[in-house]
Amino acid sequence: MSQILPLGHDFTRIWSASLITNLVDGVLRLAAPLLAVSLTQDPILIGALSALGLLPWLFFAIPIGAMVDRFDRRKALILGNILRALIALFIAFAVSQGFINIWLLLISVFFFGICEVLVDTTSQAVLPQILDKSNYERGNSRLQISEVIVSQFAGAPLGGLLYAVSIALPFYFSTTGFILAGLLILLFPFEREINARKEGEVGQAKLGLKGDIKFALNYLYQDKQIFSIVVITTLLGFFYSLSNAIAPLFILKELSVSPAMFGVVLAIGGIGALIGSIAAPMASRYLGRGRALAINVFFASFLVIFIGLSPNAYFFVVVSVLIGFTISVWNILLMSLYQSLIPPELYGRIHGARRTIVWGLMPIGALLGGVIARGGLRLPFLIGGSIATLIALFSYKHIKRIGDLSAEIPNEKIRYH
Repeated sequence: MSQILPLGHDFTRIWSASLITNLVDGVLRLAAPLLAVSLTQDPILIGALSALGLLPWLFFAIPIGAMVDRFDRRKALILGNILRALIALFIAFAVSQGFINIWLLLISVFFFGICEVLVDTTSQAVLPQILDKSNYERGNSRLQISEVIVSQFAGAPLGGLLYAVSIALPFYFSTTGFILAGLLILLFPFEREINARKEGEVGQAKLGLKGDIKFALNYLYQDKQIFSIVVITTLLGFFYSLSNAIAPLFILKELSVSPAMFGVVLAIGGIGALIGSIAAPMASRYLGRGRALAINVFFASFLVIFIGLSPNAYFFVVVSVLIGFTISVWNILLMSLYQSLIPPELYGRIHGARRTIVWGLMPIGALLGGVIARGGLRLPFLIGGSIATLIALFSYKHIKRIGDLSAEIPNEKIRYH
């Protein structure tokens, strides 16, 4: 039996900062939709809220990924958190002073999304440098577990409580949280050097923006294993986004859940995500990474249909628990797949390129979901879930094969293009 290596102090620092930001994310995930629904009940504008949060991945993922590959990743994490704090502060001020409107909220969400691109890309690029390959699934699982527990079980209910006291309060709270996360990374340096740029490493020449885009896209296209998974996840992501864009409106209006109970519904749904986060490494070990990926993405897609069939909030919560489980397993193993296949020093650009493709189409899906919802709030779930199920079914064997391949590649065999 192989020895299990410790995750290390550097991982603990990343994990500690994520606990704070996950709490804040949970608060914002509840407060922002509630604020939006109080400003408008137009499904298209509610869909636009989700779309604008994802749109930065289309425009900024590759250039930000290139920056992450070349500059101090610790400073990038600090910058991203400080900028998020300033945006949350602006929303809080606008609410408290009475000049907030749906357009200001949408613009703020777009700029917040840019900061999310920076922080997410940097965090994912750091992990392969501070963890042994054998710990990728454990590390991603640990981060996912803390996200679910803190964001959904603590952040969402706390967001509802703060929102009930004062609409501006969740955003002031978020400002403080992001500042604390930035300070934690600033005051406690990493033990291992996590700057990506090293003398003589492949792909580190300054290519310029056009060169970075060309390099990253060429890398994806030439690596057929990664490219095929990117195509599949792009299609799935489009229809998931189409389905979930108007979820807050669906929960509040179609299922008649009160704003005070909105956070409770999200928190209960997080039970499945928590269990899935714990189970992901075990599922990979006993089923194989490929089979675990393929099975869970199929059921995640199929269950979306039942969201659209929900007769009440209780049924919705049960299905949400099951979806949370399958999506968590999929996300953890998928990220481990990419971290196994992509060289660490190129990870920022390649991660940015794949997110540009995968997440770049999600805003279109979200807007389309808002348009479809004008014919009925259940329609996006029924249509999106049905098409995603067909995609997952036809891709089953291919996902299994690539997943198993990624699990078999040792550290020293990672390819350089």
